[in-house]
Amino acid sequence: MESNKSRGNFTGKLGFVLAAAGSAVGLGNIWRFPYLAAKDGGGLFIFCYIILALTFGFALLTTEIAIGRKTAQSPLTAYGVIHPKWKGLGVLASLVPVIILPYYGAIGGWVLKYLVIFLTGKGADAVEDSYFTSFISEQTSPVIFMVIFMVIGAVIVFGGVDGGIERASKFIMPLLLVLIIGIAVYALTISHTDGSGVDRSGLDGLKIYLLPNFEGVTLKQFFVVIMDALGQLFFSISVAMGIMVAYGSYVKKDVNLMQSINQIELFDTVVALLAGLMIVPAVYVFMGTEGMSGGPGLMFISLPKIFHAMGKVGTVIGVLFFVMVSFAAVTSVVSIMEAIVSGLVDKFHLSRKKSAAIVTAYGLIGGTIVCFGYNHLYFELKLPNGTTGQLLDVMDYISNNCLMPLVALLTCILIGWVVKPKTVIDEVTLGGYKFGRRHLYIAMITVIAPVLLFLLLLQSFGILHS
Repeated sequence: MESNKSRGNFTGKLGFVLAAAGSAVGLGNIWRFPYLAAKDGGGLFIFCYIILALTFGFALLTTEIAIGRKTAQSPLTAYGVIHPKWKGLGVLASLVPVIILPYYGAIGGWVLKYLVIFLTGKGADAVEDSYFTSFISEQTSPVIFMVIFMVIGAVIVFGGVDGGIERASKFIMPLLLVLIIGIAVYALTISHTDGSGVDRSGLDGLKIYLLPNFEGVTLKQFFVVIMDALGQLFFSISVAMGIMVAYGSYVKKDVNLMQSINQIELFDTVVALLAGLMIVPAVYVFMGTEGMSGGPGLMFISLPKIFHAMGKVGTVIGVLFFVMVSFAAVTSVVSIMEAIVSGLVDKFHLSRKKSAAIVTAYGLIGGTIVCFGYNHLYFELKLPNGTTGQLLDVMDYISNNCLMPLVALLTCILIGWVVKPKTVIDEVTLGGYKFGRRHLYIAMITVIAPVLLFLLLLQSFGILHS
């Protein structure tokens, strides 16, 4: 019991649910979900996403949280406790946050920079197409903002599980939800007439976002939508990156796991849908369907133009938006740091403070190198999935396209076929609690999820072309 005490615990179910949801609601959710929804036929993508969230996502989320609580260990050591010959999976799972932390810190710095721009009333500067590129190409400014962002995350992690992560989540998450709902509602009320005299309203954008568009959808395109939704789920529920194992290890044995998992699932899905509701209608009103571009371009290039087009109220909306995105980024970077910190505490028996200091130093050095990837260390590399990237993109590709599906696939094999689903089911039903969707869970973890993950891996490696 003593070691558990030194590791820390969430004081109750609410703290755990909000911390887990905070981890999942991050930058990937806010810029990636709306872009994919717009690209993949609106409601068609949302339909596939919700079905996968309630099946595939549910199975992975349940598995990782149960592994964490059952072993009371970090991802680095938990898999070895489940089965001694599977220690290597713990190393793989822990490698994901190690690769993500430096570039997430760099992107978090970009968000803070844009928050400062809008807070100081200089949002009009960000309208130029070249503004974002010239900023990230600078040598010092991106590093300074990255350092500020990392330090904010570090302060929370230094505070511990209950005093830092739980307390911050209880404050940030309700505020974040209020901001997202407020901006989403506002986005539905706006309208605009473009240069060619075409009127577009937020409600028109809502239809494009929510109503499935099956026009010209072939079987191959439908497969692409499913794979996109599957890839998005890793971001939306924070699985296959060690985070949910770490957070699960801090959950007390008397907490109803299934109830908590259902709440995390609901929170994440609602926030993902609201992120789209906040962005897609606004982009459609001012830029039409062509305005939706993937990745950072949507948040740092398209949206500042839209805020500018809104006039004076756009500055206020811009401030609120980047405050909200900053909150989302901070809760996520905290969980990424915590996944690594917990490993150092459990594997090497270091104190939390020492572990947090090591992770912070690593994040700052790695984040600086990623920032230099746009100037001193700039290069271009053709990736197996057909895209061309530089340092940040390469790290993103290795962690998200290769390691995360691989970790998830191996986890399914371990639980579904080696130690059997009963290992997880027994943990979930501890204390006499019910396991809703038990049969679905067994089917997903043994057969359906491994097949989907194998296909996703083939697509990532460029073997299966979308």
